[in-house]
Amino acid sequence: MSDTLKHECGIALVRLKKPLQYYKEKYGTAFYGLNKMYLLMEKQHNRGQDGAGLASIKFNVSPGTRYISRVRSNKTQPIQDIFSQINDRINGVFDKMPEKIDDVEWQEENMPYIGNLFLGHVRYGTFGGNSIENVHPFLRQSNWKHKNLIVAGNFNMTNSKQLMEELITLGQHPKEATDTVTVMEKIGHFLEDEVAQTYKQAKAAGFNKKEASPFIEEHLDIQRILKRSSKNWDGGYAMAGLLGHGDAFVLRDPSGIRPAFWYEDDEVVVVASERPVIQTTFNVPINTIKELPRGKALIIKKNGKTSLERVLKKRDKSSCSFERIYFSRGSDADIYQERKNLGKNVFSEVLKSIDDDISNTVFTYIPNTAETSFYGMMESAEDVLNQQKTAKILAGGTKLSAEKVTEILSERPRFEKIAIKDAKLRTFITDDTSRDDLVAHVYDVTYGVVKSTDNLVIIDDSIVRGTTLKKSIIKILDRLSPKKIIVVSSAPQIRYPDCYGIDMAKIGDFIAFKAALELLKETNQYQIVDDVYNKCKAQQNKEDKEIINFVKEIYAPFTNEQISSKIAEMLKTSSIKAEVEVIYQTVDGLHKACPKHTGDWYFTGDYPTDGGHRVVNEAFINFYEGNNKRAY
Repeated sequence: MSDTLKHECGIALVRLKKPLQYYKEKYGTAFYGLNKMYLLMEKQHNRGQDGAGLASIKFNVSPGTRYISRVRSNKTQPIQDIFSQINDRINGVFDKMPEKIDDVEWQEENMPYIGNLFLGHVRYGTFGGNSIENVHPFLRQSNWKHKNLIVAGNFNMTNSKQLMEELITLGQHPKEATDTVTVMEKIGHFLEDEVAQTYKQAKAAGFNKKEASPFIEEHLDIQRILKRSSKNWDGGYAMAGLLGHGDAFVLRDPSGIRPAFWYEDDEVVVVASERPVIQTTFNVPINTIKELPRGKALIIKKNGKTSLERVLKKRDKSSCSFERIYFSRGSDADIYQERKNLGKNVFSEVLKSIDDDISNTVFTYIPNTAETSFYGMMESAEDVLNQQKTAKILAGGTKLSAEKVTEILSERPRFEKIAIKDAKLRTFITDDTSRDDLVAHVYDVTYGVVKSTDNLVIIDDSIVRGTTLKKSIIKILDRLSPKKIIVVSSAPQIRYPDCYGIDMAKIGDFIAFKAALELLKETNQYQIVDDVYNKCKAQQNKEDKEIINFVKEIYAPFTNEQISSKIAEMLKTSSIKAEVEVIYQTVDGLHKACPKHTGDWYFTGDYPTDGGHRVVNEAFINFYEGNNKRAY
């Protein structure tokens, strides 16, 4: 992706089902769980680089012994940093007591981070700051093991303010207004209530206080806690939690917006945000990894029993299509094919743009995540050229010489690596003119391939703000002196803010929105902007379910092609000599490529939750009033 866009967060959970001695004997180390956590997190570093954290829980330790360990980092390489800290702690112990290297029982009792249950998180900050206090996992402490709660998730709630008000109504005094804190406190409140109710049952059955703990562990109803906690949540989430005594859960939102996958065998239960991460880390077949159903929780009891429990009534599936287009690793079998199909589906429009002249067209991509879509475009170009070659041969019939047939057959589409992402350049000169000049060199190009008679087609995953295209990529491609530069987006036009985890919150940033405004001015229809503002203001005090997305009216007077043409005009500066055209994927093309992942609210404005409509309402009001802030 050419524009800088923060990604999703990622979660990783490992529950060891055997005693630690088992892993020592089979795999040579009692730190098997930690090693797997490192791999699960490192292979999801694409999902978050602002911070990382890990928590572990020991099951079988004596009272008075630390059984929860947590480490977090917001350093430049946070995953490396937290595991360096862990290694230093462990190696420090073995340096002093080398005789304990093979003593698993002693290690389990005395060493930090060696445990039976692990929760890891990688984070991009979309709400709140990036201080260490905002890094997951979050810990809610208590002297009762059952009341200790560790939470980490990939989520954004659209109604954090409402959730905080509910906590205040319950008598709490939240220390922060972030959605992570409000969610954790919500779960924590009902956890405490459930523990109290279960303790009453134990007491009624004749157990004393000490004997009640095993009873609570066995009978604590995690499903009921989650039902009560999540009743009013509005957002996209994959929420993971650990309880101090050893229960664990992962809950997915009822629309399936945020991804979560899990795997279980007789040794482990594993959860991660991406399927191939589990495949690679544990070397297991794809068909053994399951997607967590929307609105359900995977509950793992301390005794090792797992179950899928209904927590929220499922809604129509609206899993995030941006996961497929860009965020998730392309090594997933389905995502790889979907990205290729995105490139294939948009090629018919490319063919029109170049007047079917494949021979005088160079095809390339913006590195590196658009590469897979580029492969799909390549296949379509080859198919079309083969049809053209067949037609030439059939038209020539027996009059064609062997040399001419060979010449026709030797034609190939011209696929080249033209754009090259250079090392990140530091903009050490602060004035705007100098900074822009440096930004223009973020990409380099391959010289000597493109001729002045050539079209140059370059595909990107998506075009959000268009800043890098305008200030860097198009300028440097123009140095090659092509006849025409055609920028292709494998995603449709991004028109509306996201509110479920992607850092696309301000509608005024989107180049499609800016293009629509320019067209409204040019066609003397700018009063629509005022009308939409007045409609949005009129529904500010309505309940979320009553709010209508009137922002759609900004785009309604124009076709997709008109907005794309205006975007091309906005991207072309006076110094660009080549003709510039922009082609976007259609929403239909997106759905054909990713038929099981139909979440498309950032393209269509059709939000899967009521809170989404309030967010787009507030985002437009913020734009109109000049408030440079998030809408949630």
